[in-house]
Amino acid sequence: MSSGTATMAGMGMLESLLNDDAYHPPEPRSLEETGVSPVVIETLAVKYLLQVGSSSGRDVAKRLCLPFAILEDLLLALRSRQILEHKGQAQLGDYYYGLTDQGADRARAAMRACAYVGPVPVLLDDYILSVDAQTIRAEAAKKNQLEDAFSDISVEQEMLDMLGPAINSGAGLFLYGAPGNGKTTIAKRITKCFGQSIWIPRTITEDGQFIKYYDASFHEAVNAGESSILRTASHDARWIKITRPTVVVGGELTMDTLEIRHDPKTNVSEASLQMKSNCGCLLIDDFGRQRIEPTELLNRWIVPLENRHDFLTLATGKKIQVPFEQLIIFSTNLEPCDLADDAFLRRIPYKIEVGDPGVAEFRKLFEIFCHNFSCAYQPEAVDYLLQTHYRPNDRPMRRCQPRDLLNQIRNYCTYNDMPIQLRPEIIDRVVKSYFTAVAGE
Repeated sequence: MSSGTATMAGMGMLESLLNDDAYHPPEPRSLEETGVSPVVIETLAVKYLLQVGSSSGRDVAKRLCLPFAILEDLLLALRSRQILEHKGQAQLGDYYYGLTDQGADRARAAMRACAYVGPVPVLLDDYILSVDAQTIRAEAAKKNQLEDAFSDISVEQEMLDMLGPAINSGAGLFLYGAPGNGKTTIAKRITKCFGQSIWIPRTITEDGQFIKYYDASFHEAVNAGESSILRTASHDARWIKITRPTVVVGGELTMDTLEIRHDPKTNVSEASLQMKSNCGCLLIDDFGRQRIEPTELLNRWIVPLENRHDFLTLATGKKIQVPFEQLIIFSTNLEPCDLADDAFLRRIPYKIEVGDPGVAEFRKLFEIFCHNFSCAYQPEAVDYLLQTHYRPNDRPMRRCQPRDLLNQIRNYCTYNDMPIQLRPEIIDRVVKSYFTAVAGE
């Protein structure tokens, strides 16, 4: 790919940013505007036809996420070079294409070299430009936005007042405290404070490598037509509009997932977790319980947290600089000072303790979950629970317990073919089995 082609693609992106209030990847008007070599696009087309046997030109364009108008001449050129052949007439002046023997040989050789078949990739430089334009630090979460994001769960105002400045810092935070008090739930809600969709590439290319970026397990696609700004503008189908991501990783986290992972059999790579969380949040859940030492993970991120960019290595050995633009949240049952030294804690300036609920909040949680379980709320039954099973045993209240106990009450009542009821004798039964299971609390 020539520097002139890359510049043209970058200028198209920059023009879009300057002309629109929101980031919007414009639909390419020519193959040159994709920034990708026509040879790469040809190879993707023939590999797709090797998979499906034959396909209309419009279906090939759809698979490659390019406008048919700019792909049609390339398909006709492949036919004139006897790589493709017409299999029949399709609608609207289109044709069904198939591979010739020569084309099939070329496609099989291409598959052996790289098994990627899918959308034409986006240049790494264009991806970096998109992250700069959509960074979460460009938005400031206001008090009313925070309250809206947490409106359907029980969070005290004092907690919201601590979270707000921490979120706006963009520097990351620790949420720590006893298990069962909603640290993970709080962390997942934080991304909603920003309430904006972003555009991400389906696949990225750099140094001849294909890096799969869009991940349905982390990225929630939305309808581009929902935005009034975009209704009259065509977008580049190689990009997909998603809600701001919240990437959650727990005990399964390894150092390998923080790098670009390359499959030597397919010669296809996958973006790292922190790349997938760019412009959103990255939640390290149950921090300190991973299979890697906390200090090893923290040392890996000291420089990226300071400089807001990371260095990753491609399968070719080339190091690339990528944005590190997300809010990192460490959720842990341990004290932050037991997990990190002063140098790292300085880079995560907010440490917020999520303590146990008070009696009033505990009652409110029972009321909320009784409604969710279609169970009549009985204040005297909660009084009985506290007086009989909490205070005599000096048992701490946790925010998960009203939900968990009501779930067991529902199961008990369903088994006994009776309506869900919050009654002392039923509470006695479920408490025995529930707290026996977590006797170490």
